[in-house]
Amino acid sequence: MSSCSEVSMVLLVSFFVTSLMAMTASAGNFYQDFDITFGGERAKILNGGQLLTLNLDKFSGSGFKSKNEYLLGRIDMQIKLVSGNSAGTVTAYYLSSQGPTHDEIDFEFLGNLSGDPYTLHTNVFSQGKGNREQQFHLWFDPTKTFHTYSIVWNSQRIIFLVDNIPIRVFHNLETIGVPFPKNQPMRIYSSLWNADDWATRGGLVKTDWTQAPFTASYRNFKVSTTSINSLTEQSAWQTQGLNAAGRNRLRWVQQKFMVYNYCSDLKRFPQGLPAECRRSRF
Repeated sequence: MSSCSEVSMVLLVSFFVTSLMAMTASAGNFYQDFDITFGGERAKILNGGQLLTLNLDKFSGSGFKSKNEYLLGRIDMQIKLVSGNSAGTVTAYYLSSQGPTHDEIDFEFLGNLSGDPYTLHTNVFSQGKGNREQQFHLWFDPTKTFHTYSIVWNSQRIIFLVDNIPIRVFHNLETIGVPFPKNQPMRIYSSLWNADDWATRGGLVKTDWTQAPFTASYRNFKVSTTSINSLTEQSAWQTQGLNAAGRNRLRWVQQKFMVYNYCSDLKRFPQGLPAECRRSRF
């Protein structure tokens, strides 16, 4: 099958999950839902709260965080990444709690030279322990228009999605001693910053400041979570998993677009792969 045909099929199988949006879903407003954390005027909320932009220049990046904390749910954000020569820049979008035993669910977009693909870096921290990196190239140009990046987080699993297509699943394997993030409320964070000491080709390619300012844009934030007043209602994300079509899409992404998987890095774990790596990926 040709690459174009495969991409077309991907766009037609957004029904892959057992269920989609939660009953308590709400569309966000950046004025109401987020605070700017650093960068001053480099972070801007526009269009009556419907659009947010982060900028990076030689002096500073910028960032924001959610006013609310969330404990399990589904988070959707549309992002348009830094265009052109984005080498050295990182656009981070993640959930995190605080403290030395924090939990965290990460999307990080590592910039590259013009014409070379972004690297999408994912990670999961539980009780302060991370080192669960998987990295992907995308099957589209994430700088041309907005694309939706989602996290489904329930007590059974965490699903990373791009345009509603699963790219990674981290299962709850507490039964074999693997900590799973389900007890610490987390805020949503995002930032655009300079990381040219490691972000592009291990730091070999530096940020070209003649291209600054660099800009990432955000819109259509949505959160689905359990309302205190509707704890007896069953929301879709609470049991959301992958059906056969979803597992096929996940396998397609991981076989064709995954560029690093900690579960395959035998040199990194000479004493043996982490316990979760010895279970099925799908």
